[in-house]
Amino acid sequence: MNTVTLIGRFARDPELRYSQNGTAICSFTLAVRNPFSKENEADFIRCVAWGKAAELVAEKHEKGNMIGVDGRIATRSYENNEGNKVYVA
Repeated sequence: MNTVTLIGRFARDPELRYSQNGTAICSFTLAVRNPFSKENEADFIRCVAWGKAAELVAEKHEKGNMIGVDGRIATRSYENNEGNKVYVA
């Protein structure tokens, strides 16, 4: 099972764009506090919302707002200009 639930704050304003076929895509980064850290540290998690959810995130939220996100973790890879394979989470 691949599920994740995050609660955090927007590290910057969400970025909305549209695919070639008109699907809304919203990219954003969540700052999620690390409960095991004594230094009040956070993990910065890159997230993507699609469709109507993407439009709502972009319309209703901005840097500093708190949000809860349910989703799944996806990874991908590509080859960079030097010919090295790069993995992205």
